[in-house]
Amino acid sequence: MNKGSFITIEGGEGAGKTTLIEQLAHTLQSKGYQVVTTREPGGIPIAEKIRAVILDPGHTEMDARTEALLYAAARRQHLVEKVIPALRDGKVVICDRFVDSSLAYQGHARGLGMKEIWAINAFAIGEIMPELTIYMDVSPEVGLARIARAPEREMNRLDMERHSFHELVREGYLQLAAEYSERIHQVNAEQEPEAVFNQVLAIVSRCLEGISGKRVQ
Repeated sequence: MNKGSFITIEGGEGAGKTTLIEQLAHTLQSKGYQVVTTREPGGIPIAEKIRAVILDPGHTEMDARTEALLYAAARRQHLVEKVIPALRDGKVVICDRFVDSSLAYQGHARGLGMKEIWAINAFAIGEIMPELTIYMDVSPEVGLARIARAPEREMNRLDMERHSFHELVREGYLQLAAEYSERIHQVNAEQEPEAVFNQVLAIVSRCLEGISGKRVQ
């Protein structure tokens, strides 16, 4: 079904995903690729409304299973409306978070179980999985400190979680990176931004060359 390429960027809070995606999209576009950038939850009006419910700091009473189901619902609508059409048009889709986030956050950190969360999301995503996932690894200490230094970033419900929760999120991601090493490429996001970008660009370039035969230099 896919004629395009689906790439996802993952990481804990403060990993620097947003900045990286902007740089990556600009570079790939300059090399002739048609690029669509998007995010989860969100990317389309319906999913953005679900995002507002999930991340509202006032919704501290939200049950973990409710949270997981809302993420899966937003994911499905986002795929149908935005990701799948872009892939059919032969575009490179770069998405800030996808199913690995649910596995790490709800499956591992919330203690719902990765197998259980995968079952919910398998129903939501069908056969759609990224060819490549970049995991931006950052310690909670560094990531949360970055957020604290960015006053323009709005505090959300996940930012308010205890330090131990963010440690579990990272632990979940590291497990996924080890288990799915052919798809998930781990990058040390505590390096200088230029070093992080160059490393990610090299990984993405190899992936796109393998899929389309196009060379990105």
